[in-house]
Amino acid sequence: MSEGPNADRVLDRLWIGGDLPVEDEGMARGQLDALYDAGVRQIVDCRIEWDDSSWVLAEHPDLDYRWLGVDDAGQTMPDEWFETGTDAVLEHLEGGGTSLVHCHMGINRGPSMGFAVMLRLGWDPVEALERIVERRPVAYVDYAEDAVDWWRRREGAEERVRAEAVARVRRWRDERGVTMGELVRRTRSTPPGS
Repeated sequence: MSEGPNADRVLDRLWIGGDLPVEDEGMARGQLDALYDAGVRQIVDCRIEWDDSSWVLAEHPDLDYRWLGVDDAGQTMPDEWFETGTDAVLEHLEGGGTSLVHCHMGINRGPSMGFAVMLRLGWDPVEALERIVERRPVAYVDYAEDAVDWWRRREGAEERVRAEAVARVRRWRDERGVTMGELVRRTRSTPPGS
């Protein structure tokens, strides 16, 4: 059985996903090759718990692999994380490249970084969230509020404007009516690429 990559294209040259199944070397290599064949030449890995750079670069030495590992414990994401990640991805995209941002399950950290990239590309926050969950239904984007607050502060918005933007994201999440626990259970019960 051929497994596709544990990633979804959210924009023409931006993918969001979960990690490769490193416990199955053949499947991991197949998924990495599928991403490479789709044009991915940059991987931004948001997991603190693992770093695949050595084996990924052994397979495809021309990939730009960035490890921006952070915990996924519901903490406030630091501005520096969003700055470093979005700077790297936007530089790659502006050069004509295709990027994958990923975490372990593709629910929070990777989608949150992809969301931050979309904000910097000019997307409306709710429209960006809609696109992400349309393309990657298991995305919860738990750090969207942090990303919106960072982005609005970066743009010099007043506190009231920042608070309104964060409130819009919270309303969207409430209206969606899906819990992170449901998405984690769904992800654990569905093999990657199916």
